[in-house]
Amino acid sequence: MINDMINDIINIYAKWGVQKYDEKISQMDHAVQCAALAQQSGASDDLIVASLLHDIGHLLELESKSGNVNIEIDDKHESTGTRYLAKSFGSGITAPIALHVDAKRYLCAVEPTYFDTLSEGSVRSLELQGGPMTDEEARRFEGLAGFEDAVSLRRWDEQGKILNLEVASFSTYVPMMQSVLNDLSS
Repeated sequence: MINDMINDIINIYAKWGVQKYDEKISQMDHAVQCAALAQQSGASDDLIVASLLHDIGHLLELESKSGNVNIEIDDKHESTGTRYLAKSFGSGITAPIALHVDAKRYLCAVEPTYFDTLSEGSVRSLELQGGPMTDEEARRFEGLAGFEDAVSLRRWDEQGKILNLEVASFSTYVPMMQSVLNDLSS
C-alpha cells in the first residue's frame, strides 16, 4: 500500500508536472532527470529522492494559484517544498532541498564558470534569489550541515534540463520514496 503522502506527491506531479514553469523542460522531465543523475552518481536513496522532489515547491505554488504564477517574483519554492515534505520525510531529503537555491548562489560565487552553465530560467531566478553569495555568505554556507549534498543536488538541477532525454519514469522512484518514508517511522 502506498502512503497517503506519496499518493499526494504522485497526484501533484500528475496534475502539474507537465508545466514548464520557468524552463523549456517540464517539471516532470526535470524531476526524473535530476533523480537519474543522482542515481548515476551513486547518491544515497535520500539524495535521489531529494533530487526527484527538489522543485515540488513550484508545483505546490501552481496548485495554490490554480496554475497562475508570477515568475517575476521569488516564490521561495525551496522553503515551501521543505515544509511540505518535512511532514513525512527526514532531513536527508529535506535539507538538500532547503539549501539548493543557496547552493546555486554559492556555486556562482566560488566557481566563476558556473554561472555560464545556468539556463535562462536559472539566471533570471538567481537575480530574484539574491545573486551570487558574498565571501562571508559562502563561508557560512560551507559550515552548514548537508551543504555538500545541496551542492551535488544543485549541479544535477542545472544538468537535468535536456529536452527529450530518455530516463526512468517518475513511477520508478515510488518504491524508493516509500522506502525512505518508511525509514522515518521505524
